[in-house]
Amino acid sequence: MNPKISIITPNYNGAAYLEETIQSVLNQGYENLEYIIIDGGSTDGSVDIIKKYESRLAYWVSEPDAGLYHAIQKGFEKSTGDIMAWINSDDKYHRGAFSIVTELFNQFPQIEWLQGIPSIYDEKGRTVMVDHFRAWCKADIYLGRYQWIQQESTFWRRSLWDKAGATLNTRLKYAADFELWLRFFRHAELYSLKALLSGFRFRSANQISQDFHLEYQQEVLDAIKNEVASLPADYRNKLQEITQFNEKMKTFTNRLARSWYFRANFKRIQQFEKELFQYPQKMGFDRAAQQFYLHD
Repeated sequence: MNPKISIITPNYNGAAYLEETIQSVLNQGYENLEYIIIDGGSTDGSVDIIKKYESRLAYWVSEPDAGLYHAIQKGFEKSTGDIMAWINSDDKYHRGAFSIVTELFNQFPQIEWLQGIPSIYDEKGRTVMVDHFRAWCKADIYLGRYQWIQQESTFWRRSLWDKAGATLNTRLKYAADFELWLRFFRHAELYSLKALLSGFRFRSANQISQDFHLEYQQEVLDAIKNEVASLPADYRNKLQEITQFNEKMKTFTNRLARSWYFRANFKRIQQFEKELFQYPQKMGFDRAAQQFYLHD
């Protein structure tokens, strides 16, 4: 039997799109699914929508909570699946997402978490944007190159969740997902695949992400600062030298001075980058074999 997938959907007065989200989970047709919905005491008809599908839910509740991440944490504490993820009540999974995810986790035991290509839905549920493929390593994050690991498209093993503390930082209002990624990076590489797993919905109004940019960025920067401070001194020093080199290169207006500085420091910085930027194997899809594979 395929591994159990636990999906959590937090919701508060999200009736406008909640049913689409629920259907995107249930219509995956995945038999070993544990779907949990944590509603924060909605008054907009959300509960009626949830009740419509309650026979196919592992658990649901509607009661006041302390916000988005508290709701998600409550859901994960009820969950038992081998593979974990959450999707908010206006976002959606793409067709076949769970099949792809379980195939990869089954085939490659070294993969502890993974992400598909980020995508965007509009209010009509159409896929209107697909981001560029990108690989990740933790040095990218530490140097502030963190845009963006899309939460909706990220799945992980419960074993990694346990190693990372089995909790979200519910003290954070906006960036608890990012803070969780930092803790995941302590233990495992993030694998990226060129497949659509899920998408975030752009709405024209009444969406928290329209107003959170500065606050989110500050929580992210604070989380990075705290994480880097916990790293070994040698690692921190190399990060600092890379940062200083890049910043210094930006300041030169004289081409000769820029060239001299580059030649004087490049070999050392190149060695530091080689040591710090450790990316996982690339993932491809074999047309003839109809399966994924890893390669250098």
